[in-house]
Amino acid sequence: MSATNTVNPAEIAKFEAMAAEWWDLNGKFKPLHMMNPVRLDYITRQIAAEFGRNLQDDLPFKGLRILDIGCGGGLLCEPMARLGATVVGADAAERNIPVARLHAEQSGLDIDYRHTTAEALAEAGEQFDAVLNMEVVEHVDDPQGYLNACCALMKPGGVHICSTINRNPKSFAMAIVGAEWVMRWLPKGTHEWSKFITPDELFGLLEKSGMTPVDRKGFVFNFARFTWSISDRDLSVNYVTAATKPAAD
Repeated sequence: MSATNTVNPAEIAKFEAMAAEWWDLNGKFKPLHMMNPVRLDYITRQIAAEFGRNLQDDLPFKGLRILDIGCGGGLLCEPMARLGATVVGADAAERNIPVARLHAEQSGLDIDYRHTTAEALAEAGEQFDAVLNMEVVEHVDDPQGYLNACCALMKPGGVHICSTINRNPKSFAMAIVGAEWVMRWLPKGTHEWSKFITPDELFGLLEKSGMTPVDRKGFVFNFARFTWSISDRDLSVNYVTAATKPAAD
């Protein structure tokens, strides 16, 4: 796919307004901001462990090239860049890219945002130390083909972080009835329950793509405290996995 087209001042103003909404902690993306700390905690720990980095160091991810597929407004790209990584943010939704670019510029960060897909990047021969694949796989038509492309994008010895939603009655109640119909955190129709993937199914897809699954955890929402946490046992709704690509001989 080509990069986004040059926009006129009216369009820039629109994107500025959208950028403010993306990064408004109490705006329409509040649920994502609430979940982001646990996502970042998991991602940074997995990358640090895989590459022997100390998160207490200045710029611990310096020298690592990281791809965020489905980057949206850049909520994960910006922290990765602040940790020193060279970051590419890719999104198939064209209008997200200028929003993300604008906020990165306002934040003084150099992030390579592109309107493209995993398949197109893989076809171009792009390679990354880490691929972040958060809440995307349940939206694609061919999860296996998509994960094959993600594997192709990883350097040997690289790590792939993938989060998605389990498929069971509880996930229907929580992710669709609760999040879309009752709380209205997401527009109705955002998710299709039939496209949700169980942890065992995802591990199988990852293995078939050529990756080696090494970890899985749950992201659990506590309604009493209105906070997210990471769980070793509860993968019943939101969960995250880590997989590696075998190092070259």
